[in-house]
Amino acid sequence: MKDGFIKVAAITPKLRVADVQYNIGEIKKWIKEAEKESAKIIVFPELCITGYSCQDLFLQDELLEGAKSALIDITKYTEDIDAMVFVGLPLAIEGKLYNVAAAINRGKILGIVPKIHLPNYNEFYEARHFYSGKELSTVISIGDSEVPAGSRIIFVCDEMPGLRIAAEICEDLWVPNPPSTEHCLAGATMIVNLSASNEIIGKSRYRRNLVSSRAASLVCAYVYASAGPGESTQDVVFSGHNIMSENGSIIAESELFSEGMIISEFDMKTIEADRRRMTTYSAKQTDDYKKISFNITSEKTSLTRYIAPKPFVPSAKTERNERCEEILTIQAMGLKKRLEHIGCKNVVIGISGGLDSTLALLVIVKAFDYLKLDHNGIVAVTMPGFGTTDRTYDNALSLIKETGATLREINIGEAVKRHFADIAHDPENHDVTYENSQARERTQILMDIANQVNGIVIGTGDLSELALGWATYNGDHMSMYAVNASVPKTLVRHLVDYYADTCSDEKLSEVLRDILDTPVSPELLPPEDGKISQKTEDLVGPYELHDFFLYHMLRLVQNPAKIYRLAGIAFAGSYSSEEILKWEKVFYKRFFAQHFKRSCLPDGPKVGSVAVSPRGDLRMPSDACANLWIKELNKLE
Repeated sequence: MKDGFIKVAAITPKLRVADVQYNIGEIKKWIKEAEKESAKIIVFPELCITGYSCQDLFLQDELLEGAKSALIDITKYTEDIDAMVFVGLPLAIEGKLYNVAAAINRGKILGIVPKIHLPNYNEFYEARHFYSGKELSTVISIGDSEVPAGSRIIFVCDEMPGLRIAAEICEDLWVPNPPSTEHCLAGATMIVNLSASNEIIGKSRYRRNLVSSRAASLVCAYVYASAGPGESTQDVVFSGHNIMSENGSIIAESELFSEGMIISEFDMKTIEADRRRMTTYSAKQTDDYKKISFNITSEKTSLTRYIAPKPFVPSAKTERNERCEEILTIQAMGLKKRLEHIGCKNVVIGISGGLDSTLALLVIVKAFDYLKLDHNGIVAVTMPGFGTTDRTYDNALSLIKETGATLREINIGEAVKRHFADIAHDPENHDVTYENSQARERTQILMDIANQVNGIVIGTGDLSELALGWATYNGDHMSMYAVNASVPKTLVRHLVDYYADTCSDEKLSEVLRDILDTPVSPELLPPEDGKISQKTEDLVGPYELHDFFLYHMLRLVQNPAKIYRLAGIAFAGSYSSEEILKWEKVFYKRFFAQHFKRSCLPDGPKVGSVAVSPRGDLRMPSDACANLWIKELNKLE
């Protein structure tokens, strides 16, 4: 439960239809197995005590009394189980039969939640046996206990107030206005669905999309536990398709036609943070909901869920390619609109032979193609300086040639030396003045050429550099439109790689491959033996770590210690805990101290869920202190 994580199990036991005693044994066995794995929330399928496909046997007193006795038996079994358990059964209440979910915690039945929407079409005819529980709100006797029964109940964890659970049953999810909507607006953060969904062609994909879309729109954790092959009978087959989704992302899923348990951890703190961020989330105080508390032991939750080391980059190639194409299109369309609006047919860009300027040039080419403009309107300027290597210089020339842009080469060496003389700076002093004078000279050249050709300067800096302030103020920091401003460094590489894979020009692809293989560097210090001497990641830290920190801080609104913990899992074997802590401190110090650079950024297209534009996603004071964040990290030493 540390850091807001809660371990949850969705279980499909091997059942026998109408064999209550056998089913009790299976349910108990799996409760014990889930406890061994430290699951604190355990969810079984719809009507699991009897089996879903009992049909008219639901009208038999023997089955109903057996199910009720089984519920009492299972409840007693959980006295020493540190978990909240949901099981399904048929239950007669005040002369009517309901399909219900029973919530059990430490030997007590806390509540009974009835199914509201009863399918009575195609292979389903539940209305033959059950009543809708929409209006049910009462207290019933089960064994020696008085138990609330109704459709509007939320179970609240005393030890973790952000964990508030509501239940719905199977068809309740599939209707236009599921009960989970009201549940979440009333405060529920986790929905458990006890289901018996049979399998037909294409249904599993639809079911998966349905669960993930509900979790996304409700900003909640959604646990779906479904009946398995043991329920199959006559004309229907069940597959045991269990699914867990956190705010739209599938974090665990069973194989079809299987029985057993899936288990993972939900991040309830992030769900709460997302809801706070979304001011359109219309949470409301409701008097008609009954809030029932439950208890579980507060302890550190071991994490088994996958923590992506590169959260901006999809791991699957197909999805990654789709995202790359979409991002390139968004970037190009943003630039296209700007050029159309100001009636501009020429752009100016500095080409270094590095990844960022390469990506920006590719985006410009795409925008020009949309506008049916000649590529000679792209004025690509290479400006060799004191740190330029033959490799990057040659790649810059080749890239410009292969894209059909107009080349202008301007060596900045003499101009910068003259500037050093003007400001009385020793050229042998390779300090920040030495470096930034070159960056500002290049920007001045680009701006003035833009005036000459009646064009605009296109910026090349990326999101990761902006987050760290790794840009020269009024140097590469400035442009008239910044196409890479919301593209993180870890994604830049994949965008260029995707372009290399999909372009028809073999020579261009070859150049892009060599650029991809070149170390990231501003090339502001003289090379050593003809090779790059100044590697950015040696100075500011690995970009894959900084992108990880950035995503978890801004997108998931997580605190520094939690990010450190997750980074330790994501980068196990790649970075030591000391390295992660060192660079995370660097990240926070730079992120806070350098915001004044972000406060005056040029326009640029937002492409993802994380951006730092002061006009869009990040309204942050330039003079805010990082002390609280650094203090938390210092405690980890």
